Amino acid sequence: MNNELSKLYPQKMWEIFANICAIPHPSKHEEKILVWLKNWANEHQIDYAQDETGNMVLRKPATKGYENRVPIIFQGHIDMVPQANSDSKHNFVTDPILPRICDDGWVRATGTTLGADNGMGCAAAMAILADKTMEHGPIEVLVTVDEETGMTGAFGLKPEFLKGEILINLDSEDEGELYVGCAGGLDANFELDYTTQATPENMKGYEIAITGLKGGHSGMDIVLGRANANKLLMRLFKKGLENIDLHIAGINGGSLRNAIPREAFATLAVPANKTADFEQLMNGLIAAIAKEFAGTEPDLNIAVKPTETPKQVMGKKCQEKAVNLVLAIPNGVMRMSDSMPGLVETSTNLAIVKTNNGKLTVANLMRSSVESAKEALADKMRAIAELAGVKIELAGGYPGWKPNLQSPILKTMLKVYENMYGKVPEIKAIHAGLECGLFSLAYPNWDMISCGPTIRNPHSPDERVNIESVGKFWDFLVEVLKNVPVK
Repeated sequence: MNNELSKLYPQKMWEIFANICAIPHPSKHEEKILVWLKNWANEHQIDYAQDETGNMVLRKPATKGYENRVPIIFQGHIDMVPQANSDSKHNFVTDPILPRICDDGWVRATGTTLGADNGMGCAAAMAILADKTMEHGPIEVLVTVDEETGMTGAFGLKPEFLKGEILINLDSEDEGELYVGCAGGLDANFELDYTTQATPENMKGYEIAITGLKGGHSGMDIVLGRANANKLLMRLFKKGLENIDLHIAGINGGSLRNAIPREAFATLAVPANKTADFEQLMNGLIAAIAKEFAGTEPDLNIAVKPTETPKQVMGKKCQEKAVNLVLAIPNGVMRMSDSMPGLVETSTNLAIVKTNNGKLTVANLMRSSVESAKEALADKMRAIAELAGVKIELAGGYPGWKPNLQSPILKTMLKVYENMYGKVPEIKAIHAGLECGLFSLAYPNWDMISCGPTIRNPHSPDERVNIESVGKFWDFLVEVLKNVPVK
């Protein structure tokens, strides 16, 4: 555990977060953190239960005089996105996250994602359970699993597992904002079978490495116009195919469906007598791309270096189809919201492009707060697959969360925040997949809202959480608990 974090305010919340960081918990590998959570509950004499999916609920009875308050649920997901810089040897399954307090008032990790998304939310909920001085009605804390790679825990939540009537999701990332809606999502996965052949004679091997991009959350950061490493790689390939007898051997771009791809790598071969032309072509394209993204990607680096000549390369027609396919797949913001200015309505993230054993796979995550728009985008993806003659699978769909501006808990939290801080918090919807949309399937009558401390660049090694915002967030939750409506 990082003892320095426990010196921050609120001490108990930061102490718990430090413990969460110390236990590996990437998506699909939450076993150790769940064992720790059970031990923590036993140590604090807190009742808990676990469902067959792995979700846990921890319960705390009302304090004296608050028994008549509406039962409330605090909710967070315990898994984190495992992203590391290319020069990091961090193993997310075995190694702890190493948080550090920075002089600029933020907490960051060392070369990796921090896991503030959603470790800070879980830490806040657990700190509420551990606090013996707080005034509150009946409390449940719902800890879900595998949110980041498909919302498995939320999908598996069954009716009757929880008794509360108000749910406060602790997974949004701007202090002073209350979220009342979110986007739904759907995966579009393409698969192209390709042939390989022996590399022609008199070829020279090259490797392309695209690094230094900001990446980020494929929902909240998609509007920022950041470069997509997979798209950049295909632009280089397209010009190379048109001007040089280029042969692609392997592609490895992106790693997570819900992260804007920061890096992409490829191996290829070009005729030995065309290497000068190839390098000149690539240098010109690299300079143009760097200029194009100078404002959003100042640390972009595209390196084209000689390497060992690959023994096998893709067939000529196959590689042309592969490049054209990836270039044709849409990426980025498709439409902005008409009802909430500044909110992205529909987007898609071309997340992963990989070759392996004669198969090219392309993974995309589509998001929309409008179900018909999400379906229309899925139809576009299907049309591209049909035109290209490749397989497509649409999977992992989940619904959005429709805003309810008449929500009783929203009105309570607006009033509490204004009384505390002298201003009305902003009411927003988020272009990301909060679990609230899925919760409404099993618990359609829940009154739900989402809030959190200020977190920047989640899903990337630049992830950070603002220290001051954590204190304000905590104080706000404490005061909200005192003001939960009477039944």
